[in-house]
Order: sequence, then C-alpha cells, then structure tokens
Amino acid sequence: MSARWDVSRVIAKRNSLTPDKPALIFEDKPVTYNQIWQGSNRFARFLLEKGMKKGDRICIVALNCPEFLEAYFGAAKLGLVFVPLNWRLEGPELEYQINDCGAKMLLFQDAFTPNIEKIKNSICVDADKYIFMDGPMPGLVPVPDWVSEYKKVVNTLAGDFLEAPEPITLDDPLAIVYTSGVTGNPKGAVLSHGQTYFKIFQIALYTGGNPDDVVLAQLPLFHSGGLFIVTTPALMGGATIIMRAGFDPNLFAEDIEKYKANVVFALTTMWRFILDSGKLDTVKVSSVHTVVGGGERTPPSLFTDLAKRGLFLQQGFGQTECSAMTVMPKPDIQRKMGSVGKPGAFVDIWIEDERGNKLPPNTIGEIMAQGPTVMSEYWNLPEKTKEALNDGVLKTGDLGYLDDEGFLYIVDRSKDMYRSGAENVYPAEVEKVIASHPKIANAAIIGIPDDKWGETGMAFILPMMGQTVTEEEVREHLEGKVAKFKRPKYIIFVSELPYTATMKIRKAALKKEYKNYL
Repeated sequence: MSARWDVSRVIAKRNSLTPDKPALIFEDKPVTYNQIWQGSNRFARFLLEKGMKKGDRICIVALNCPEFLEAYFGAAKLGLVFVPLNWRLEGPELEYQINDCGAKMLLFQDAFTPNIEKIKNSICVDADKYIFMDGPMPGLVPVPDWVSEYKKVVNTLAGDFLEAPEPITLDDPLAIVYTSGVTGNPKGAVLSHGQTYFKIFQIALYTGGNPDDVVLAQLPLFHSGGLFIVTTPALMGGATIIMRAGFDPNLFAEDIEKYKANVVFALTTMWRFILDSGKLDTVKVSSVHTVVGGGERTPPSLFTDLAKRGLFLQQGFGQTECSAMTVMPKPDIQRKMGSVGKPGAFVDIWIEDERGNKLPPNTIGEIMAQGPTVMSEYWNLPEKTKEALNDGVLKTGDLGYLDDEGFLYIVDRSKDMYRSGAENVYPAEVEKVIASHPKIANAAIIGIPDDKWGETGMAFILPMMGQTVTEEEVREHLEGKVAKFKRPKYIIFVSELPYTATMKIRKAALKKEYKNYL
C-alpha cells in the first residue's frame, strides 16, 4: 500500500514552521504561509459542505492569485482532483475539457464570466457549484445570479485544521493538466501526489532551494511549469514567491531589484520580451544566483545577452507528462551550448529508434523517459495511454540525442518533422540557425505540400524590435550552415507569432493559415 500522504502537507508543514513568513508577495502585498493554510482549510470545508468527495474533479479558470493556491491545497487535502484550465481558451475549448474530466465544480474569475456564461448550459458542472472570484480589479464585472461568491461562501468558514474524511495516498491523483493539442483534442495528463513530491525533490536539487530564497516567476499557475515546477517546490522549501496576476516584462525586471530575487524562472520568449523592454539595463540584478528557463529554442545570443548582465541561464527540458526532466549544470552552460542539460536525479533518459532499439550517443531518435516523475496516465484515454506509456516508460514524442557525456540535445518534435524529397527535415534545427541572426528575434518553420518535393518549408520570421531584415539576408545567413534541402522555400516576415500561454509557438495556427501567404 502506498504511503498515506498528500500534497496539502506542503503548506501544512510550512505553516507549522514559519506561519508568519510571506509565502507570496502578490501584486506587492504579502500573503503568509498561515493565510494560505487557513484559506485551504476554509475551501476544504466548503467542498465538504457542497458534498464533494475524494476523486471528484474541480476546475478553475483564473489568473494567478492566492485563491488559486487555496483551492489547490484545499482540494488536495480531501483527495479531490484539481484541474487548472488555460484562461486563454475560448468557450468551446473550455467546454470540452470541463466535460472530458467530468468536473462537478467550476471556479472562475470575474473577467472570464462571458466565456463561462456561454457554455454553462452545456457543461457537466452541478448548478450549485459555480464559484465566482474577484479578479485584480474587484467589481469590474457584475456578479451573476447563478453563482456563489468565493469571498462570501468560503472566507466566512473556519480556517483551523481539518481532517480529511477519507485516507489519501501518494498514488492517488492530484491533478489533471491538459496538454496543448496540436492535432485532435488535448489530452489530460493525470499527475499523482507522489509524482509531485518527486518533482519537488528534483527541482530542489536543480536550484539548491532553501528558505532564504526569493523566487521570481510570472508563469501561469494553470500550467505544469507554474504550479508544479515553480510554486509547489518553492513553498515546500519555505521560500517567498514574487507573484503577479500575469506576465509583464517591465515589472519582471523591476521586481528583481525591488525584492532582491535570487532564483528567477522565465521561458525563452519571456526573456526576449524582458530584454526588449530595456528595463533589465536599469535595475540591479546582483542578488540573482540561479536563472532557470528554456521551453523553446534558445539561441546562443540570448545566453550572451543575459550573461552580459550577470544572469547565467540554465536551460531545461520537460513536458506536462514528465516535468523538469533535465536542466543544464551551471558550470557547463558555455561548454555545452545548445544542450538542455543532464537528466535529473529522479528520471532516466535514453534515445530509441522507430523499432524500439536503444541508440548510441550522438544518434537522433525519440527521447524516452522513466522514473517517479512520469505521469500516471491520460485521463479516460486508455489507448492514448498505451501509445505513450509502456511499463512506466514515456515516449515523449520529441526527437533528440545524448552526447558522449550524457547531455541531451533536442532536435525537434516528431510531429513537426516533415519530409522533403525523401529527406527528414527537423524545423527546430533550421529555426535555431535563423534565430542566431542578430536582427531576428524568433522563427517558426512548418512543412507544407509541394508538387516537386512532396513537402517544403515555410518560415515565419519575427525581426528584432526596430530591425528590418530582407529575404536575401536570411538566405545568405543559411548558406554554408544548413543543407539546401533543409532551407525553407518560402520566407514570410511577421510582426508577431502566435504563442501559447506558456510562450510556445502555436504551429497548428500557422499550418491552418499558411495558404494565406502563398
């Protein structure tokens, strides 16, 4: 039998040790560990009053806020399954995920009321379990008559210790986090309490986390990176998290100096926005000892730009299905430029070919992962689970290779690869070269049909702010660096690229619209 333990112990333990210490500084206001602990107990009592029981699903659509964490830990305390939803989704997309997980309760912030109102008659949520929360500007949206107000129904309950009526073990599901589907509907990765603890341990080993840390991150809490890679480990370690409702590059830079942040998380595209804002050159960053990021192709120029300012980026790699698989050791940042680092203490990684044979170093194949940080399953999708998981081994769907020293290099996502003239083309390989041009901020390449070659590449290029780039300059830059068959036939300059909430380029959107550029 798995140990009786759950993730709500994270906040309970910290409350017993440092109740009055700020767990968060949310929009410049401190929120103590005791306040979050009491809030989680209040929310758990509310769940019991509403007849919610172990295993029931509860969805939330909200910007980052303390109530988000109260609901997360309160649900964990009772063994409910927490389902954070991307607030950027449209009504039909939210409808699918809510119904797919069979949620009985839905919490949402005021700004998202119009989207919820459109779908409330077609989702499975019980009529008495719509919970309305104030956003950053209370009173902005009228309170509908079909909801309960969080501040009225939760904040009035007792915040003292609450014993769960049913035992919860480390094997029980903690959360369902939906992947951003490229083809078909998104899949819900089921994450257990035990997997989450192992992620906490892994992050602590990566960052050297301790109670004196001031952690700065503006990643959304609905995503595995924000909730499970930053927030939960930081709270377990007793750190103080500088939290904003959303990402603002100017405030991000200012918060480093204002709060003397020493551990900083940001994705590659976020760092580019921060650098472009110019604010990073006006603040002191000497307090920072750890900078963790990645998530997309990270050009060498970004490492250089940050290093000039005393910030040494440790790139990492992970998925919703297995977060924080690798991170770059600090001494190897320059020596292993282009790598996403080495596997963590609680995950093994190797490379396989299409027939399942383990490949030698420096050979491209599919990245495989195994360990206690791997997801349990895809929610209600046994066939998809079998495709991705075999005896605890995760087929990541990403292509890469390990070098002779065990450092991982990502080549591309297998679904993004296309074949031109019977040759495999990995767009990320070419995108990385394009993005190394000093006038180019980012690039995305998709494979499109071609009468002669079967498929060819179309590159969407985002110039640096204030820069103008020509097609001729791009083609000259690729000359001698990329084989002819890999070079995109079409080059399109754009003023913006479509990003997901976690700053990944939405190639599905580009593939849908590519004909408009021909």
